Amino acid sequence: MEERTPAEQALSRSYVTADGLRFDVTEMAVEHHPNRGATLTYSLTVGRPGHPDERWVVTLPWDDKSWADVLTSPAPPADRLRQLVRLVRAHLDEWWDTKGHNRQSAKLGRRLG
Repeated sequence: MEERTPAEQALSRSYVTADGLRFDVTEMAVEHHPNRGATLTYSLTVGRPGHPDERWVVTLPWDDKSWADVLTSPAPPADRLRQLVRLVRAHLDEWWDTKGHNRQSAKLGRRLG
């Protein structure tokens, strides 16, 4: 098995938002593209207080080439790594909040069983 970069390890961690929405990351993969972009694919269990858990696969295109060094580095600067994690989590949060009424967001995720 290939060793995961620090960015992949950090992006694979589960987290809870301030309003109690829980994103349990069961699997995460990064596909690097020749143009220095990437695609982040998450298998998630999303939990909300008072609702049953939902399982999803979410694919986030990451076309911002300025993060390629952080995604691939064996030792990225800690501040840039934290910033990348915050940005990716913000995208996941936005996807969750808009998937029901934004067609583009809806295309990013697929609910499992």
